[in-house]
Amino acid sequence: MRTFYFFLLILLIGVTALFALQNLQTITVSFLSWSVTLPIAVVVAGAYTLGMVSGGSLLAFLRWTLQRAKKTG
Repeated sequence: MRTFYFFLLILLIGVTALFALQNLQTITVSFLSWSVTLPIAVVVAGAYTLGMVSGGSLLAFLRWTLQRAKKTG
């Protein structure tokens, strides 16, 4: 089973590298007065990472709130 997960990881890395190589065009991202020009693959990876962090934080906050509500009520 460990070998299967290893090959799955290698496949995922390969697909990610292929995506990055095929999306080298640059785009400009603007927020308020700040703007930056980056390759599309970097913007997608950054948006994915921000989504994971914010989603994980939200789930942790909801778990903490529910546990606290069970203890007090």
